[in-house]
Parts: sequence; structure tokens; C-alpha cells
Amino acid sequence: MGRPLIQRSPIPGLGLSAGITLSLLSIVVLLPVGALLLKGASVGPAGLWQQVNTPRVWAALWLSFRLSVLAALFNLVFGVILAWVLARYRFPGRRLVDAAVDLPFALPTAVAGIALTTLYAPNGVFGAFARDLGIKIAYTPLGIFIALVFVGLPFVTRTVQPVIDEIDREVEEVSATLGASRRHTLRHVVLPMLAPAALTGFALSLARAVGEYGSVIFIAGNLPMKSEIAPLLIVIKLEEFNYDGATAIGIAMLLISFTLLFALNAVQIWSRRRIGHV
Repeated sequence: MGRPLIQRSPIPGLGLSAGITLSLLSIVVLLPVGALLLKGASVGPAGLWQQVNTPRVWAALWLSFRLSVLAALFNLVFGVILAWVLARYRFPGRRLVDAAVDLPFALPTAVAGIALTTLYAPNGVFGAFARDLGIKIAYTPLGIFIALVFVGLPFVTRTVQPVIDEIDREVEEVSATLGASRRHTLRHVVLPMLAPAALTGFALSLARAVGEYGSVIFIAGNLPMKSEIAPLLIVIKLEEFNYDGATAIGIAMLLISFTLLFALNAVQIWSRRRIGHV
């Protein structure tokens, strides 16, 4: 008997791959986070709490995370709908819409902020229409929300779209032949299959929104206690050479973000187990 043929993988071995991965992870993620935590340790818990426990900081954190969650929820709903339309329907201009979804990825954030401000300012195209209705968009939290929706929508759509492409239409047809209504098929057949990918897109959209800076500062107005986001407050602290204050806000954002991502991961694990039991 001849020796069995061994199919060699084009990817390097485990040792080399793990070394490269851990090195890049350390440079990109672990070292910056470690430096932030090390600076925070030098300040001390009491000093960090003193820097964070001010009305201005709490207002900025509340505004940033509240609008980030709302924008991510908005993107979760309409991102899935957009992904479904692009994956299941053919219509004139579909390729143009599909390409436009990736626009926030390619567009510099500062350019996006200037463009959104131009459109939604009181004298802009959409801003003037909203002004006639008695609604002010630019330089308000509503403008921040729109900017966060703009930068976060592609994360949900691009995460869910490949999953929709893999769902066989026969699954829906079988459900229909068994007497299930469209609503029942959507709730009990389609959505459970999309849930893990949709939650991943939601988490990515939320993470992008929390740390977004460039596209927000132009349309926010940046008024303390009203439309000032936490990333901008960190930059202000750095410009004032208040490194302890910037560190405290950064650690507060890190802890809140980790808590939200941990909760999302727990929901993802639960949804996958539920699909497995089904």
C-alpha cells in the first residue's frame, strides 16, 4: 500500500500563524489598551472617579452611548431590510444602491461630516425642508443620530447579506406549502437564521458609533451638556493637557463598551444554541 497523500495547507503552520496573529493583535489592540489602563492605574481609582464624576462628562457619555445604541438599533432593522432587498430582488439601479452601501467605508469621516452638515443645515437641501416643519437637525442630537446611522448602516447590511444569499428559497416554499403564513415564516424560519449575523452587525455598528468622531463633530454643534460627545471631550482634555481627565473618560468608555459587547455576545450564544435545538 502506498503512503497516503498529505494535502498541505497554503496557510503557514500553527506556530507561525499564532505568532503573527498575536503580534499584530498586541500592536493594534493590546498595547494601546494596556497603555490606557497603565495610565489609569497611575492616576488611581479615586482620581479617575473624580475626573469622571462631573455633570459635563456624564452628559457626554450619556449622549454618546444613548445615540449609539439608538443608531445601531435603527441600522439593525433597516440594514436587514436593505440586505434582504439587495439579495432577493432585481430592479433597475440595484448595482448602484449596492455600491452606495459601501460609501461610508470609502468616504473619509471628515468629508462625510461636512457633507451631512451641508445637507442638514438650516439652509441645506433637507435641513430647509425640516426647518419648514419646525425641526432642526444640524447642531442637535438629531444630527448626531443621523451621522451615526450613516457610518454604521453598512456593517449590518454587509454582515447579513451573505447569510441571506445562502438561505435556499426552498426553505420558504416548504414553509408555505405546510400552511404557514408569511409572517409565521418570517418570524420562525427566516429571522432565527439571520439572528446571529444580525447581532454581529449590530455589535459592529454600535462599536463604530461609540468611537465615531470625524463625521460627528461638524454636525453636532459641540455644546457642553447638550450636543458634546465623549470622544470630543477626550480631545478637549488632551488639548488642555489634562491627561488624567482624558484617561478617565477613555477608561469609562472602555468599560461601558465591554459591558455592552459582553451582553451582545451572550445574546449571540443564546441565539445560536436556540437555532441548534430547533
